[in-house]
Amino acid sequence: MKNSKKSSSRINGKLVLLLAVVILLAAVLLNICLGASGMSLSRLWEALVSGPGTSSAARILWYVRLPRTAATLLSGAALATAGAVIQKVLANQLASPHIIGVNAGAGLAVAVCSAIGLYTAWAVAGFAFAGALGATFLVVAIGRKIGAARTTVVLSGVAVTACLSAVTEGITTMVPDAALANADFRVGGFSSVNQSRLLPCAILVVAAVIVVCSLSHDLEVLSLGDDTAQSLGIKVTPMRNFFLTMAALLAGTSVMIAGILGFVGLIVPHIARRLIGNSSTLLLPFCAVTGAALVSVCDLAARMIFSPYELPTGILLSAIGGPFFVWLLLKRREKKQT
Repeated sequence: MKNSKKSSSRINGKLVLLLAVVILLAAVLLNICLGASGMSLSRLWEALVSGPGTSSAARILWYVRLPRTAATLLSGAALATAGAVIQKVLANQLASPHIIGVNAGAGLAVAVCSAIGLYTAWAVAGFAFAGALGATFLVVAIGRKIGAARTTVVLSGVAVTACLSAVTEGITTMVPDAALANADFRVGGFSSVNQSRLLPCAILVVAAVIVVCSLSHDLEVLSLGDDTAQSLGIKVTPMRNFFLTMAALLAGTSVMIAGILGFVGLIVPHIARRLIGNSSTLLLPFCAVTGAALVSVCDLAARMIFSPYELPTGILLSAIGGPFFVWLLLKRREKKQT
């Protein structure tokens, strides 16, 4: 009886994952076709077949729509997967790259990179990863030092985010060139996607997501607690540090692509757990697909709602994520009272 329930839940999870893929494909198609210059399916096919540079529609497709859509998919998948990993490792469903300072650390590193005049794709990627990694381990160290309570990790993350953001603002104030280069990073959006950065970002995100998904069983065991994981043969500290490093790599890469996009790593894992459960095997790929779809849809909405004006995608995500975070806090309070 239990085996039949497990098999049916797995089938349902796979069906939900398949539905998420279909929604993602629909979001991609809408993102490519809709905009200031609409593109019918026939024109889209002609532009794809003819290649770039043959017509205005082809140039829009190859040099604007496809790079921007790819950027939304990479950022969404990276942030959602990073959020799921962080929540599992820290055993805290309120944690996310935006809330615990990972994004702020990457943003500070990118500001430093711009201030010293390094603009190459791999240099920015390296700085973003280093900043995200440093912020991640700083927050974890502070949380352990002062008690390692679940709420403490979030509060220490908020404090670290404030400090890092203040340093970033100081750098951009003192170095005007860095301020100009990081204007989009501080808000978060895809209006000025750098095509030269997409290839290294795609390599990093795809590789990190594949690695994390392949180790989903170890992540699931790690989430059971240190004692249980150690009794099952998991080397707790090295494995925890490895997963946090992967989460920092994903979040840092997202910052490199689109700047600081908030709450994706918080919203998507919660939606995923409600739809397919808490098992990492399906949770991680579902988060990657759903996160990509969410950011893609939000970017489309940001372009279309106030057309011909464009709202930065980060503002729309913050408008959605802020109330969602408050709702989570209220739900946790209700659970404690009951």
